[in-house]
Order: sequence, then structure tokens, then C-alpha cells
Amino acid sequence: MQPEVEEIPDAEHELLAARVAAIDVAKASGKVCVRLPGRARRRVSRVWDVAATSGAVTELAEHLVGQGIEKVTVESTSDYWRIWYYLLEAVELSVQLVNARDVKNVPGRAKTDKLDAVWLAKLTEKGLLRPSFVPPAPIRRLRDYTRLRTDLTHDRSRQVQRLEKLLEDALIKLSAVATDITGVSGRAMVEALIAGQRDPKVLAGLARGRMKTKHSALLAALDSRFDDHHAELARMLLDQIDALTTQIDALSARIDELLTAMPDAQPVDPHPGGPTPGPSTDTVSDAALGAVDRLDEIPGIGPNVAQVILAEVGLDMSRFPTAAHLVSWAKLCPRTIQSGPLTRGGKTGKGNPTSKVHSATPLPQPPRPTPSSVNATVASSNAAASSKPWSRSPAPSWSSSGTCSTTPPPGSATSAPTTTQPGSTPNAEHATTSRN
Repeated sequence: MQPEVEEIPDAEHELLAARVAAIDVAKASGKVCVRLPGRARRRVSRVWDVAATSGAVTELAEHLVGQGIEKVTVESTSDYWRIWYYLLEAVELSVQLVNARDVKNVPGRAKTDKLDAVWLAKLTEKGLLRPSFVPPAPIRRLRDYTRLRTDLTHDRSRQVQRLEKLLEDALIKLSAVATDITGVSGRAMVEALIAGQRDPKVLAGLARGRMKTKHSALLAALDSRFDDHHAELARMLLDQIDALTTQIDALSARIDELLTAMPDAQPVDPHPGGPTPGPSTDTVSDAALGAVDRLDEIPGIGPNVAQVILAEVGLDMSRFPTAAHLVSWAKLCPRTIQSGPLTRGGKTGKGNPTSKVHSATPLPQPPRPTPSSVNATVASSNAAASSKPWSRSPAPSWSSSGTCSTTPPPGSATSAPTTTQPGSTPNAEHATTSRN
């Protein structure tokens, strides 16, 4: 009986290329290596230095176009790769960005910039490099705005924490009573303290909304030793918080403008060329929602998080053949390690820090169960545990064949074979770079 043979086609980035170039990136310059066909079936490598300036890189791009270069590989080194990638991309060269972890040289050999560039070019011509995901220019601009908004939001949170620490130094326990010390009630109390008011009764009377029910707790929390130096520092911190809030609001407005200008992010007509549904139709089709609104429907994802996801992943989902490829790119799925009959799950990688943090947004908590339901649940769980041996629920993992499978419990000697889904592309573009 003939064994079943699985045919795995090469991905686009795995195809052989005759004329390639590679750039070992540094801060002030780059080591360029060009691999061209030579005589007697030999290959020729040409290596030289190019300054990391717009003029020099543009001149290099024109030279590579004249040489008929089919593919250019740029190593991801900090943010120094950007000038090379952007300017080479501008002249319509086929540029791929690769993670430095994937281009390690053979151990035991000398490590120089020249040898690194030559090794990078050899890997490129043989199709052995997996390119990192670099979104198109409109998504890159959107990503710059969302990442700056995230950074400024973190900065504002740090300023609020400094304000809380300052109040604690003044023996004010406002954060123990109010959830947000910069809310309407908390802000009014801090402003009154800065203005010179020290009477706890007057300060507690500034409470608004549900804070009014905590009058007695506020009286005890606002009995303090708030002096002039606390007032001066609190004024500085509040000014910093207000300035950051203004910048965050401006960034949010700009992000909305950029998404509105993207046709792919807009609602799609659910009935193109067809009849319009009658007035009795109350539900709105998913196709009638924009990209942000459709993501906003997912529990645990709000409008701001939806904008961040679009900025990190982009709008073109054809880059990820399956949902499992996207999960693997985000490094939210443990790697599968298989050797013979043994299969185990590896560790999840670092991944893109921005998309990974926002994808971990906690889901809303379910309603608290009643005591009777808790007892019934415990009883059923005990009955199930006594009727069958305990087993760990399988966790998803990413296999080398390009699919997401389940990892068996530790100690399992056998596992179901992993098969590639029809139409999926092995080794998809799911390599990750840090804050690219």
C-alpha cells in the first residue's frame, strides 16, 4: 500500500531568485550585498557600504533597479530599517523585512558586517527567509497615531498616580473613597484644595452624583495636612493631565478622520443592485457596519481597541490565509514541537506588544450565580470527576504545517496527525517585528 503523500507548495517568498540584494542595517550606514550570476555557473557577491541618508539610499535604489534586482532583504534593526525599506519600496522594488532572529549565521564562523550581508543575500536567493508583516503606508500612518495615543494614555495614567501619591503624602485618602480622583467630584475637591480650602465639610460638599452617598467617608478621608507645597505640585500635575487629555482627544479625532478616508473601512452595501429592505426590518446587517463598528460588536472590544487592532493588523486579511495564521502572527498560540510520535506545546513568542496587549482585554464578567446554582454546579462537577479520570483540556498550538491544532496532555505518547487546511499557505507571513 502506497503511503499518502502530502504536497506542500512553496509560498511566494520561498521562490528562487537569480538577482537579489541584502542590507545589513546599522544606525549611520548599511552594508549592501548584491548577488548576481557569474561565469561557469558561479555566483558573484558584490559588497559595499552606503550611508543611511535619503540621498544615498535613493541613489542605491536606482542602482538596484538598473541591475534588475528581483528581491531585496532588509534586516530589522531597531527603527533604522525604515529609511531603507520606505525608499526602496518607493521605486517599486520587491522589499522584504526579516527578523534578525531568523537570519543567524552559521555558528563557529567569524561575524562581520560583510559576512552578515553576504549570508543574508544567500538566504534571500534560495527563498529561505520569512518576511515580516509591514502594512501599507495608510495603515502605517494610522498606526503612528494609535501608538502615540496609547503612549500618551499611559503617560496620563502615570501623572494620575503621581497625584494620588502626592495626596497620600498630604494624608488625604481620597482614592480610598473615589474610584477616579480626576473625575468630576475628585477634580473639584483637588481644585478647592489648591485654592486654599481645607475644611473637610466644605470639600465633601463638592461631591456629585453617587459620591454624595459617601459623605461620612469623605469627611474622614479629607481630614489632612495639605499645605502650600502640595498645592503647587498638584497644580503642575493637573496641568500635565489636562495637556495630555487635550493631545489624546486630538489624536482620537485624527484617527477617526483617517479611518473615514479609508474605503475598505467603510460600511458595505448589503444589497448591491438589489431591492431595499422594507421598513419592517429592524436589524442591521453586519455588512452595513464599518470595520470599527463590526469589531466593536465583539465582547471586550471597544471603539479605541478596535482602532488599534485595525492599525496593527490592517484591513487586508488576505495576508493571513486562515484565522490560525493571524493568531500565530500575534504570538497568542503556543508553538507545536513534534519529534516522532511525541508532540508537545512550546512557548508563545513575544509578538507585537501593542496588538498582543489589546487582544488580552478582559471580557465582561458573567452574572454572579445564586447559591443554589453554585451548589448544583459543584455537585455536577464532583459527579463528573468521580465518573471519569481527570484530563487537561487541550490548548491550541501552532503547527509547522501551518495550522492550529490542539496540544495533548503532558505524558501523551501519541497525537492525531496535523493536516494542512485546503487553500492555506504554509509558512505564511506571520513573522513578527517589535513595534514595526
